[in-house]
Amino acid sequence: MGTYLFDEFEGISEKAWKQKIQADLKGLDYNETLLWNTNEGITVKPFYTKEDSTHQTPDLPKANFSICQSIYIDNENVANKLAVDALNRGANAIEFVSDNDFNFAKVLNNIDITITKVYFKLNFLNVEFIKKLAEKTNSTNCFLNIDIIGNLAKTGNWFENLNSDYKKLEELKELKNCIAVNASLYQNAGANTIQQLAYALSHANEYLNNFGADIASKIHFNFSVGTNYFFEIAKLRAFRVLWNALLKEYNTSVNEAHIFAQPTLRNKTLYDYNTNMLRTTSECMSAVLGGANTVTNVSYDEIFHKSNEFGERISRNQLLILKEESGFKNSQNFANGSYYIESLTEQLAEKALEIFKQIEEGGGFMKQLKEGVIQRKISESAQKEQELFDKGELVLLGTNKVQNESDKMKNDLELYPFVKKRSQKTLIQPIITKRLAEQTEQERLGNE
Repeated sequence: MGTYLFDEFEGISEKAWKQKIQADLKGLDYNETLLWNTNEGITVKPFYTKEDSTHQTPDLPKANFSICQSIYIDNENVANKLAVDALNRGANAIEFVSDNDFNFAKVLNNIDITITKVYFKLNFLNVEFIKKLAEKTNSTNCFLNIDIIGNLAKTGNWFENLNSDYKKLEELKELKNCIAVNASLYQNAGANTIQQLAYALSHANEYLNNFGADIASKIHFNFSVGTNYFFEIAKLRAFRVLWNALLKEYNTSVNEAHIFAQPTLRNKTLYDYNTNMLRTTSECMSAVLGGANTVTNVSYDEIFHKSNEFGERISRNQLLILKEESGFKNSQNFANGSYYIESLTEQLAEKALEIFKQIEEGGGFMKQLKEGVIQRKISESAQKEQELFDKGELVLLGTNKVQNESDKMKNDLELYPFVKKRSQKTLIQPIITKRLAEQTEQERLGNE
C-alpha cells in the first residue's frame, strides 16, 4: 500500500496536543491536574510522543524467558521428585535453595542440565563442595548464587570473616556463573526503584573492583518486581543500560546481564490472600516484558503456608498461561518503541547513575554499607512507603481497603509471617525485609 494515502493527514506536534488538552481542561491547571510526581522524583506526563523516544534499546535476551520453580532442599530425594514433576508440568528451569551441603547427584537425578537452567541459591560458603558441584554440572545453564556482599547486607555478618570470604571467592571465581548480586533484598526492604538500580550496580561494582573486569561474565542478577507495572518493566531495561555502561568504563566486552526475577513479597498479604495472585500476575508480566531471562513466581500463600503442591502448581500455571495462552512467548522486545517506557527507562537510568556516582565518591558500596548509609537510605524510603499505606494512599485491597471482616486467619498460619527479632550479634546493621501490611495484620489477628 502506498504511503501517499496518508499524505493528507498532518502530523501533530506535542505542543499542539498539549494546547488541545489545556482547552479541554476548561481552566483547570494542566500540571496540577494531569502530571503525576512519583516518590522517585520522576514526573509522569499524560501522553508521550516520538519526541520522548530515546532510540536506545537495551541489550535484551535473544531467547524466550524460562519458567522456573524454586525448591528448598530439605531432603534430596524429595527435592528431586518435586523438580522432575515441575519440569514435566511446564517449568524449564529449577532453583534449588539450600542452607547446607547436599548430595547433588540425588538432587539432579533425571534432570538434563544441557536443556534445563538450574540455579543453586547457596546460603553457605563451602569451597570444596561448590567446586565439586560445579564439576558435576559444568554447564552454562547452571548458575551458582554466591553473594558474600549480599549475605553481609542481609545478615549483618560475613559467612566467616571478610578476609576468608574474599579468599574463598577468589578460589571460586574461575567457575562458570559463580557470582550473584541479590538486589531483591533492597526491593523487599523498601528501597525505591532508583535506589534498587543504583545499589545493584554499586554492589556488582564491588566485585569488579576486587576481582577485575574479567569477572563480569560470571555475574548474574536477582531482582524482585513490584506492582508499579510500567516502572518495573522500565527498571529491568534500565539496569541493562547501566550494566553495559559500567562495563564500557572497564574497557571490557559488553556482556548481556543475566536477570533472574520474581515477584516481591513486600506487598503480599495474609487477609484476602487470593488477591496475591492478581499481584503476582502483574509482577510476572512486568518481569517478562522487562526482559528477564528467568522468572520464578511466588505462590499466593507463600508468606503463611509451608510449601505445598496446590500453591506451587497455581504459581507455575500463572507463568504458563502468560507464556502459552496470553501471547507473552518471545515478548522480550515488545516494549521496544514505547515512548512512555523508553522515557521511563532513560529517567530511571540517569537518576540511578547519579546515586551510583555518589556512592563511589563516598568510598564505594562496602564502605557505605559498613557505615550504615545504605541501610538509612532504604529505611527512609521504606518509611515513606509505609506512611502512604497507613494513610490509605497506597492501597492493598482486602487489607487497608475493603476489608472482609469475616476473613479469619489465626488458625491458618503454618509459618510466622512477620519480621522476627534477632538476638544474634552482627558486624553491621543488616538490611531488614518487611511487608507493608504487617502491623495491620497483627492488629487484626489480635482482634480475632
